[in-house]
Amino acid sequence: MDEQQREKLNLQWYPGHMTKTRRQMEADLKLVDMVAEIVDARIPRSSRNPAIDEILGGKPRLILLNKADLSDPAANARWCDHYQKSGISAILIECTTGRGIGDFVGRSKQLLREKIERDRNRGMNKAIRIMIVGIPNVGKSSFINRMARDKKAKVEDRPGVTRGKQWIKVSDSVDLLDTPGILWPKFEDEQTALNLAFTGAIKDDIIDTVTLSGILAKHLLEIAGDAFCTRYKLDEQHARALANGLELVELIGRKRGFLISGGEIDCERTAAMILDEFRAGKIGRITLEQPEEPKRG
Repeated sequence: MDEQQREKLNLQWYPGHMTKTRRQMEADLKLVDMVAEIVDARIPRSSRNPAIDEILGGKPRLILLNKADLSDPAANARWCDHYQKSGISAILIECTTGRGIGDFVGRSKQLLREKIERDRNRGMNKAIRIMIVGIPNVGKSSFINRMARDKKAKVEDRPGVTRGKQWIKVSDSVDLLDTPGILWPKFEDEQTALNLAFTGAIKDDIIDTVTLSGILAKHLLEIAGDAFCTRYKLDEQHARALANGLELVELIGRKRGFLISGGEIDCERTAAMILDEFRAGKIGRITLEQPEEPKRG
């Protein structure tokens, strides 16, 4: 990714209203008992705003690893173990199928059991209030719709569709506060930006898709070579010998017969296919990030 693309990405990713969103979130924390933070299980680190720990402070928190059906099961277990060792509860969910979402209320009440018990001893039966946070396109609205069992929150398959906060009553005992996705002012880490682009959290018109798919293809070849080469019927040794990602995209385009006049390979079509198939899990259940090993004294 060159400097011009990086600057364009930063400008597009952080519109001015996000500063207001952060201030509003900090104010709204006083209204809730805990926070549920939704991340993409394929990129748990990149799909978290790095300032979120500072914003949330000591508020009880539950991390929801969404799209767990698209991520590597072994990596899912490692991430859950990582959060547990960090003192943070985490559950795996799939908003498309609803799997794992049934654990949400019980786990939330477990985190707030002392508060619930105090309220009960005082003769109060108050609903617990939970703020739902996460960057755009990790599945916040889909999660809320699953919880509410209707279309109270608008869902579209594009980044940043939730525009303002709204309360959603899930039951007599649980209220959810939806908030716009909170972003960060600038990407200091290029890999974070790429991971977000790979998964579709950043609009495809910000980074050239052929360049992006080439970088992704090379990365998938390194971390999931068997699944990647099987999907596209590639000889792994030949694929690894290619000089760059563009050559890999061209090889896949030729294998798929994506040709235009004169026998030239349609790289745009091939790139779109690679990105779409990765995002849909057709290449395999792949996690792009692994948790860091705990530091030893």
